[in-house]
Amino acid sequence: MYAHIESTVTAIVCLLTAFVIQRIYDKERKQQNINTISGIKWFGLAIFAWGIGALVTLITTKYFEVSAQAKLLIYWSVFISLINSLFILLSLPSIEHQKQRNMIVRIVERFSVKEFVMLFGGIFSMIAFVFIATSYTNPDISSSFIWLIDIPISLVVALALLYELNSAFINRNMKFMYLPCFSLFVLIIIAVSHRIIPHELVQEYITLTNWSLIGIITAISFKFIFILLFSILLYSWKFLSEKEQQQSEFELLETERDSLLEDNEKLGIANESHIDTIQSLTKKLKQEEKKVAKLQEASKIELSDRQKEVLANLGICGRKKSYTEIAEAMHISVDGFQAHIYQIKKILNISGSGGKEQLIAYATENNLLQFATIDCD
Repeated sequence: MYAHIESTVTAIVCLLTAFVIQRIYDKERKQQNINTISGIKWFGLAIFAWGIGALVTLITTKYFEVSAQAKLLIYWSVFISLINSLFILLSLPSIEHQKQRNMIVRIVERFSVKEFVMLFGGIFSMIAFVFIATSYTNPDISSSFIWLIDIPISLVVALALLYELNSAFINRNMKFMYLPCFSLFVLIIIAVSHRIIPHELVQEYITLTNWSLIGIITAISFKFIFILLFSILLYSWKFLSEKEQQQSEFELLETERDSLLEDNEKLGIANESHIDTIQSLTKKLKQEEKKVAKLQEASKIELSDRQKEVLANLGICGRKKSYTEIAEAMHISVDGFQAHIYQIKKILNISGSGGKEQLIAYATENNLLQFATIDCD
């Protein structure tokens, strides 16, 4: 029963997460350089491999009544684990930070994706052939022996992942994330150890049922933490990317303004008769200063995801429904909805009797309707 629970949870969570990550990758690929976001694709494929592996195991054990300890299923699990390790290794070079890359990542970077996949597949295919040929027809060889194929690469990947994630979070001034990163590493070590320790040794200290439960909890926990850390890393990367783009635009506008000021001064000194030219430059300068002022003002307005959702729903349904109806459609209390409206008005500096119409206009003008979660029809 425990094995079915692990497979079910892993399959559902990992497949859904992989689908979401792939959608994010498709969206970002249209806007940015493919090389800078390739890590999203590989992380998504690594999680997808977990999901497919768990789904096949679940179907095989539940509907075809194959034992979870059957050697064919163990071979399948080892294969999925190796594929997962391959995808994680390919994703590591895309994790951005200022520190020196660890040795594993430097090795991966020396090869193209195709070359590294062929090298990885060739080496582990030969090793797997030896293990399968040795264990398949020998009933005395346990699953712990078969898992030895995967143990070294899992440990290497765990160490490389710990270093890269920790370096990336430090680079983003998120040093407190070291503890979750280290917890992920420890859980991977426990999961790896659980696979190779023979049951005969375990029975002297703990029942096999409790031992299996520990393994399942550990396996599910490190997958959840892996997904959580990647989500945080992805969000922080997106946030920094947007900030850097905004800062770049701001600096460009300031450079243009300084250039215009300098040109204006030179023209004034060189020939005071060029009034029309000076007035034209002055007008353009004021327009650029307005853009800078707007950008500065926009950078101060930061709405949370929940506030964007409330504002978008108000923009969609505000002219047709009351606050109470919108709150009911969002499955929140009216007080909670009005509290969000109050905070949004405070952030946007909106007051007076026409506040609702101003909020609807702001949501429409600033492309926030895309965050709506309800339908007014």
